[in-house]
Amino acid sequence: MTTSPLASPAATRELLEAFGLATKHRLGQNFLIDNHVIERIMALAGLTGSERVLEVGPGIGTLTLALVEEASRVVSIEMDHELEPVLAAHAQAHPSFSFIMGDALKVPLASIAEAAGGEPTVFVANLPYNVAATIILSFFEQMPALERAVVMVQKEVADRIAARPGTKAYGGYTAKLALFAEVTGRFEVPPRCFLPAPHVDSAVVRLERVAAPGPEAARTMRVIDAAFAQRRKTIRNSMSSSGFDKALLDVAFESTGIAPTARAETLSVADFTRLTEELDRLGAFASDAKDAR
Repeated sequence: MTTSPLASPAATRELLEAFGLATKHRLGQNFLIDNHVIERIMALAGLTGSERVLEVGPGIGTLTLALVEEASRVVSIEMDHELEPVLAAHAQAHPSFSFIMGDALKVPLASIAEAAGGEPTVFVANLPYNVAATIILSFFEQMPALERAVVMVQKEVADRIAARPGTKAYGGYTAKLALFAEVTGRFEVPPRCFLPAPHVDSAVVRLERVAAPGPEAARTMRVIDAAFAQRRKTIRNSMSSSGFDKALLDVAFESTGIAPTARAETLSVADFTRLTEELDRLGAFASDAKDAR
């Protein structure tokens, strides 16, 4: 099993002290110190040596050093400039590794592809928890070559990712992510696996792509946003308040067999897709085509 030389309290403290970073946790960084967790992440990632891996929030490179052993290329994006010397040292020691300093949501996709020698095919990361959900959906939406992701997130975010219709955790985010990927693996990670120990529980989730991004997905995301815009209202009222024509909605609901009195959280991603297709057939998105011209 692939492990990391940094995945222990002693090795982590030694590296932090060597680079003068021992007491600097301004960004709420929690460093992974459990090799068993690294092993399980790598097992879920299922790397064969041909993948171009993208990582966000490498920190001191604990997971990175495991990834470079099994991937063709690894590109990491890190926001904390004080960690740049650490990552530079790793890059010097591992020619297949490179990194980009910046905000993962703002780095141009072309820059990532250039650094990786092509578009990333796998996304593996211990994500910054405050932006984890946004990053996962954004990458699946914007990176068509991305085949799967193995990401560590806060447990509540993992619950949202894997939620089923009709449950408390299910929402617009769940439905939108389900357009692109499905959960195929998960395990929990307790606070004791980090230095310092966080005040939240974590989970690692594996997501596999089910569909490529495209105009259909963009329209369905619009429908999902409109349906969840006013969660306490019926789907008909919420969507009409968001600009959809009530007459077209009524025809679409009748054609698809979706009750207009239903709440958005009871609809599956398949329901939203069927509803979008019917609304498209009825011309509900005609203004989009005009705007595009």
